[in-house]
Amino acid sequence: MTDHTMTRNPASIPHTLWSADDLRRAEIEAADALGLTLYELMLRAGEAAFRLARDNYPATTHWLVLCGHGNNGGDGYVVARLAQAAGIDVTLLAVESEKPLPEEATEAREAWLNAGGVIHAADTAWPEDVGLIIDALLGTGSSSAPREPIATLIAEANRHPAPIVALDIPSGLLADTGATPGAAIRATHTITFIALKPGLLTGKARDVTGILHHHALGLEAWLATQSTDLQRIDASQLAQWLPPRRPTSHKGDHGKLVIIGGDHGTAGAIRMAGEAALRAGAGLVRVLTRAENIVPIVTARPELMVHELTPQTLDESLEWADVIVIGPGLGQQAWGKQALRKVENVRKPMLWDADALNILAINPDKRHNRILTPHPGEAARLLNCSVAEIERDRLLSAQRLVKRYGGVAVLKGAGTVIADEVQGIAIVDAGNAGMASGGMGDVLSGIIGSLLGQHLSPYDAACAGCVAHGAAADELAARYGTRGMLATDLFFTLQRVVNPDVIDVNHDKSSDSLTP
Repeated sequence: MTDHTMTRNPASIPHTLWSADDLRRAEIEAADALGLTLYELMLRAGEAAFRLARDNYPATTHWLVLCGHGNNGGDGYVVARLAQAAGIDVTLLAVESEKPLPEEATEAREAWLNAGGVIHAADTAWPEDVGLIIDALLGTGSSSAPREPIATLIAEANRHPAPIVALDIPSGLLADTGATPGAAIRATHTITFIALKPGLLTGKARDVTGILHHHALGLEAWLATQSTDLQRIDASQLAQWLPPRRPTSHKGDHGKLVIIGGDHGTAGAIRMAGEAALRAGAGLVRVLTRAENIVPIVTARPELMVHELTPQTLDESLEWADVIVIGPGLGQQAWGKQALRKVENVRKPMLWDADALNILAINPDKRHNRILTPHPGEAARLLNCSVAEIERDRLLSAQRLVKRYGGVAVLKGAGTVIADEVQGIAIVDAGNAGMASGGMGDVLSGIIGSLLGQHLSPYDAACAGCVAHGAAADELAARYGTRGMLATDLFFTLQRVVNPDVIDVNHDKSSDSLTP
C-alpha cells in the first residue's frame, strides 16, 4: 500500500483538525448558515467521492458498494446512483438494522431505488468481476470494534484484489484516536469530508488510510471563520518557524546548548544528538559524557565541544548554556541520576529524553520549562499504564502527560502528537517507516534542543523540530526508500529542511546526491 504522506499534495489537506462530535455540530451550523440541507451536503459528498473513484480508476466497469446503516451508508447510496448513471455496473450490499436510517440516508436510499438500483443483503455472494470497492460501512460515529456482519464484510474487502475507496474514514478506524480496536478497511484511497479528523493522522491511520484526500463540500469559507485546538503540522509550515537569518548574526545568537548523556557503551546516542543540534542550526554545542567517549566523538564531529561529565563541568555548563538536553545514553545508574538531580533545579529551557524519562517515571515532578519526548513505552512508564492504553488514545495520552508533568509533551510514533498546557494539540504529518530504527529519537532531541536555543518557544520548537525531523526522513525515503535508513542519514537532508527559504528555490531532488 502506498504511504499517503509520500504521495498526496499537502497543500490540499487542511491544517485544522476537528473531533467527530465538534464536526457533527459544525456540519449542522454550517448548513443552517448557508441555507443548505444535510441531504444536499450528502449529495455533494457522494459526488466528490464518485469523481475521485472515477478519476483514479476510469477503466473499472463493475463497482461493489458496501453500505452501512448510517449517514456513511447514505454517501454510499449516492455514489452507487451516480456510478450506475455513468454506465458502471453496480452491486450494492447493505447492512440492515432495527434502528431507522437517518433522514438524509433514507433519502439517498430511496433515490437509489427510484433510479432502478437494487439492494442486496450483506451476506450476498460477491460478483467475480468487481474492479473497485466503495467502503461506506462505518463513519466517524463509530467508537468500538465493528460487529457482524460488518466485520466479515471488512475482512472480505481486505482479501479482495480490487482497490478500495473509503468514504470519510476507513471503516473500523476511530475518527478521534486513530485506533483500530477490531477489523478495519485497508483503503487504497480515503476521501474525507468537510474537515480532517485526528484519527486519520495518528495511531494506525497510515496502515489503513492509503492516499488521503479532502473535500470541504463548499463549506471552506464558513470553516475558515471557526477555531479549533487541534492542528495538523507539516513541512509547508517550516518557513513560519524558521525565517532566514540576519546577515550579521553570530554564533552566540543561535543558542548555546549543552547535551548530557552517553554512559558506558552509548557514545553513539550523545554524538547523534550533538550533531543533529549542529545540523539544525545551533550556534554552540557542548557535550558532557564519559571520558572514554571524548576522542571518538571529537574525531567524528570536531565542531562539538566534548568534556567529561564531572560535578565541576556540569556546574559550569549549566551556567554557560541557554538550553539543556539530557537523556540520550544517560543510563539509570548513579552517574546519570546525579546529573539529572542537578539539572532538574535549573530554570532554563530543557528537553528530557530516553533514560531521563525513565528516571522521571520513578520520581515524578511537574515543571513548565521542560519538553518531554517519550516513545509509547516511555509514556506508559510515565503514566503507569500499558502501552496498549497509550496507543488506544494517543491524543488523550499526550494531554495526560502534560497534566501530570507540565511543559510540552511529544508522544512519538506514526503521527507524533505534541501537547502543551496552553496551545492545544498538534499532530505531525511528516515522517515514514524508515524512521523505525535506532538513534532516531536521539537525533530528534538534538533538533528540538537546537531550535529552543534559536529563540523558539518550547511548543514551537517541539512542533518545528518534529516536522523537520520527519521531513528530512521523507526526502531520503523519496529517493532511496524506507528500508535501511539510518538516523545519521538524516544529517544530509536536515540542513536543507531547516533552511526552507533555500529548498524551494534551489533544491533539485532529481540531481541530488547523498552529501551534505
